[in-house]
Amino acid sequence: MPFWQTSNATSSSSNMNHNNNNTNNNGVYQNTQSLNISSSSTNSSSVSSLAKSLLPTRRRLKLDPATKLYFPYEPGKQVRSAIEIKNTSKSPIAFKFQTTAPKSCYMRPPGGILTPGESLVATVFKFVEPPENNEKPTEQKSRVKFKIMSLKVKGETEYVPELFEERKDEVAVEQILRVIFLDPERPGTSLDKLKRQLAEADAALEACKKPPEDTGPKIAGEGLVIDEWKERRERYLARQQGEVVDST
Repeated sequence: MPFWQTSNATSSSSNMNHNNNNTNNNGVYQNTQSLNISSSSTNSSSVSSLAKSLLPTRRRLKLDPATKLYFPYEPGKQVRSAIEIKNTSKSPIAFKFQTTAPKSCYMRPPGGILTPGESLVATVFKFVEPPENNEKPTEQKSRVKFKIMSLKVKGETEYVPELFEERKDEVAVEQILRVIFLDPERPGTSLDKLKRQLAEADAALEACKKPPEDTGPKIAGEGLVIDEWKERRERYLARQQGEVVDST
């Protein structure tokens, strides 16, 4: 028997039952109508949840470059790349790097917390493997990938890597970055930009290493300067030594 005939017969039977319910039993009709409304509401909720899951995650960080890490192609050497990370949200955001090759790559800093509007240039280090089968630099490809994750935190939170494990349900993957090699002997916009970012990262690192500027001796309430304390102790010991000599 053709399938469409079976469907037609079922439809006719359903229509007859529906008419009987309307004519003979209003209570049954109302229950059926309630069931249909409930089912429709459930379906609508499921569709809404599915739609939300398909929407792209709202970015908390702006990355520059956005999807790639550029490295100079120097086989057998450790080379560097750089990426600017900026917090574009209204809350403090923790970020963390991950890589598929932790033995040959590392990041500085590997993670941290950025206040709203704050940015930094992170440096990425990678060892470049020598080419196989006389591959040309333009053909050399890397399977190494880097991932940047983000997590919304409170202002007083101190960064520790364990934050991302403890609150893994709240972690968002900002971007997966792939490696692109550049010929260091061939000038280009990407290479020039990389050099500028590396210089900026180096300058920021040197600034962190510098001791704080001397603002003059501290007042007693803030504690004594270490050098002054040493001088006082040396004078005291000298006087003690002198008294011992005089007594003998």
